[in-house]
Amino acid sequence: MELDGGGRSIWDDFATVPGAIRGGDSGARGVDHRRRWEEDVDLMAALGVGAYRFSIAWPRVQPGGTGPVNERGMDFYRALVDRLLARGITPIATLYHWDLPSELETALGGWPSRDVALRFADYAVLVGAALGDRVAHWRTINEPWCSAMLGYAAGIHAPGRRSPSDAVAAAHHLLLGHGLAVAALRSSVSGVSAGASGVEIGLTINPYPVVTVGRSEADADVARRVDGIANRLWLDPVLRGAYPSDLLDDFEPLGFSDVVLAGDLDVISAPIDALGLNYYRRHHVRSLPGGGRDAAQWPGTSDVDLVEPEGPHTDGGWAIEPDGLSETLAMVAAYDPPALYVEECGAAFDEPFDDAQRVAFLRDHLRAAHRSLAGEVDLRGWFVWTFFDNFEWAEGFAHRFGIVHVDHDTFARTPKASARWYADVMRTGRVD
Repeated sequence: MELDGGGRSIWDDFATVPGAIRGGDSGARGVDHRRRWEEDVDLMAALGVGAYRFSIAWPRVQPGGTGPVNERGMDFYRALVDRLLARGITPIATLYHWDLPSELETALGGWPSRDVALRFADYAVLVGAALGDRVAHWRTINEPWCSAMLGYAAGIHAPGRRSPSDAVAAAHHLLLGHGLAVAALRSSVSGVSAGASGVEIGLTINPYPVVTVGRSEADADVARRVDGIANRLWLDPVLRGAYPSDLLDDFEPLGFSDVVLAGDLDVISAPIDALGLNYYRRHHVRSLPGGGRDAAQWPGTSDVDLVEPEGPHTDGGWAIEPDGLSETLAMVAAYDPPALYVEECGAAFDEPFDDAQRVAFLRDHLRAAHRSLAGEVDLRGWFVWTFFDNFEWAEGFAHRFGIVHVDHDTFARTPKASARWYADVMRTGRVD
């Protein structure tokens, strides 16, 4: 962001903490997209990409999280969107993908503070006003579960805090920020130049089917709590206007009721036009006194253990479970949601160019999505995670998810076999 006069984010700060990022990597330059964006868009067009889901960096647009627009930073997004449109690629813009301006964390306390949700609404107005004549498809926040639970409970994502009460407060304020941003975008976005018949505003979450390992009442209760935090905490308030009653009971010792004010759920449940779903795997859980390695991700619990099932895994250690995508779509469809999009689905494999395992992964998950269409799921789109071998947060550059290989020394781009396969799928509309 230094090219555009942008500010620091909580991830810039987190990357300076010894041991926080694998290999000591930093996302400061990432895959050098800021310098190579023109050739990157041309590569997308050459492969037949029809839509590009990208995120806007809040500190690039508002360096301190408040105040006027940094026009140098906004000009980058104007130019990027214009080039996408010129190449026939639909831009889908996300306002927030975890990069909170540092000053909002240090001065206000981050997402556990209600004030940050209000600042997010101000930011949404600025971005909507600047890009609203070009962009018709918007997402407010990407994976709020990760921001709240990994950032403020487990401490393995920025800002690296470990406070269950802060995590549940952050969850509510992320949802409140989403609702406020929906209203802000409705007031400022037209999508006229995008040639859209209407503006589409939504949210992106990462739901997980929950599998109970074991038959005890304690195992069943762990599954209930994990399902509550991973899934119902987000789906119920957005699509039903209320938090699940059992979750409110679980969160009562954490002071959750004190942060939910009158009228908040009306804001959070404002109608949306689309819901993005990011799917990678199921959660297999059991009760383990004292908790397992990842227990801190589930505030208000003390005995959650995530179990890795037998069977194939990615090089990142995640189980490969394409049927779980069908289960996820069915679970969300039961809420009678708006149009659904699979906005992230992919795998980390350390196969530089001939990535046959990734081709098989994408093929099987696309087939699972297609089966859901037969079940009358209103699925409008599917996006691979990710186009480039990217900075993968706490994993740094160790995990390669891209269909385009990036040499992290020279930043040279090379399409992998999966990119050529995926291009054929996009061109023909057929998986085989």
